Amino acid sequence: MEQKKILIVIDMQKDFIDGSLGTSEAQAIVENVVRVINSFEGTVLYTMDTHYDNYMNTLEGKKLPVLHCIKGTEGWQIEPRVLQALEKKAAKCFEKPTFGSYELAEYVESIVPDSFKAEITIMGLCTEICVASNGLLLRSKLPNAKITVLADCCAGVTPESHLAALATLSSCQLDVK
Repeated sequence: MEQKKILIVIDMQKDFIDGSLGTSEAQAIVENVVRVINSFEGTVLYTMDTHYDNYMNTLEGKKLPVLHCIKGTEGWQIEPRVLQALEKKAAKCFEKPTFGSYELAEYVESIVPDSFKAEITIMGLCTEICVASNGLLLRSKLPNAKITVLADCCAGVTPESHLAALATLSSCQLDVK
């Protein structure tokens, strides 16, 4: 049975790396992410957290009152080295207004409807929010897929929340490497 290999890069945007919500841990994974994208043989997809001028009026904006990833701003852009690697792979982008993307999960299901044949690798930011949300959506959509989260290509809001998210993902039958 031939596997369909898919790499999903979550929210490697400037605001999460060195912008309004950036961390040294996020900055530290950029080279790892670029290396994995460049060496990956298969379909490459990526997401962009996408908010608008009304962000502060949304539920997320009220709970996290930090402007970030406002469409069209510098902080919304994919980190340049990551973008260059994604462009070389002709990666498909999914803009998402919240943590997880149903559109992404549905697209993956459409290109590999037999989840036994899916081999999905996930990496990006932030581990406990968008990486976890998309990983769990994919697990729900493709219950028999092999889904791997690359720990050294993810970073959380804090190192502790990153590790907690990896433990949760592992308990939900995603492989953590």
